[in-house]
Amino acid sequence: MKLPVPVVHELAAQGITRALPIQAAAIPDALAGRDILGRGPTGSGKTFTFGLPMIARLAGGASVAHRPRGLVLAPTRELAQQIADRLDPVAGAMGQRVCAVVGGVKIKRHLDLLNRPIDILVATPGRAIDLIQQRALDLGAVEISAVDEADHMSDMGFLPQVTDLLRRVPTKAQHLLFSATLDGDVQVLVKRFLTDPVTHSTGQPTAHVGTMTHLLGVMADRDERNDMVLQLGRQPGKVIMFLRTKHAVDRQAKKLVRAGIPAVALHGDKGQGSRTRAVDSFTNGEATVLVATDIAARGIDISGVDLVVHVDPPAEHKAYVHRAGRTARAGASGVVVTLCYPDNEAETQKLIDKAGAQAARVSAKELLGRIERA
Repeated sequence: MKLPVPVVHELAAQGITRALPIQAAAIPDALAGRDILGRGPTGSGKTFTFGLPMIARLAGGASVAHRPRGLVLAPTRELAQQIADRLDPVAGAMGQRVCAVVGGVKIKRHLDLLNRPIDILVATPGRAIDLIQQRALDLGAVEISAVDEADHMSDMGFLPQVTDLLRRVPTKAQHLLFSATLDGDVQVLVKRFLTDPVTHSTGQPTAHVGTMTHLLGVMADRDERNDMVLQLGRQPGKVIMFLRTKHAVDRQAKKLVRAGIPAVALHGDKGQGSRTRAVDSFTNGEATVLVATDIAARGIDISGVDLVVHVDPPAEHKAYVHRAGRTARAGASGVVVTLCYPDNEAETQKLIDKAGAQAARVSAKELLGRIERA
């Protein structure tokens, strides 16, 4: 794909020698300077799809303090930090510096970071605007920008901020935009900022993945469900459990810990330090269960998640797709379990069908055995 030799060597050192489908399709066009409109399911390798061309196209240039030449916008703190962590060693091989600026962190830390030259800035929209208002950030030198999870930006009401930021980028800049869906407000963003974009898609966003097994566990009552949640928490490997409210997440994590299951909680009311520690603990295996609201359903890239449990069924089918996408990533296998009661079984089954998945109905007695055989 004509990537710089130091980039190829760094990727090889990480064990990466073959491109994933969306990477093979989009990177050559991005390297050629084309604007890119990309759609791919979670786990399809989007970070390197926009990150590697950005690093390559910034080679040979020099950045100055407060004026990055590459800009990446992401909807959540966790996703922004993970993008920066993923790109940093590759950019470092080219002598480039990558930094993440996100909300929930004292702004003075970011002011200090921007006092030194930064080649690629990865930011959440709100914090980027805060830094601009403090005259610590100037986007006038940006040569290439990337917007990741644009549809999630839309869902969270961030598109006005994204629009404000992209207006500050030079009109000649190259733009790369990635989204699970390319309609509604996202299409408005595309028409305003992308010039003759090349569209690359790896398929419709559905929960149908060949290596993913879907199970609908019908629980007789709340006591049976609560007991099942503890048994699911004891399953081998990494488990992510989704609940609807922050209070329910904290309560469930405490129940698991009291039962001797190493679990951590993640939701929007947690401070950034607490959220980072939770993700790190789950990633390195200190905690085997991550209990979360939908904040973890998008963007958090944790390999080796074996089981996703919808303790509370999601509110709509898109949320099912993104929750389920935490497992069976990049060709790995995984199981998705949705718990329900007889009185909401039909509604839950309809939601799963709309998400493009085929879930086998199982009772509490059958569920653990089906997971073991998956």
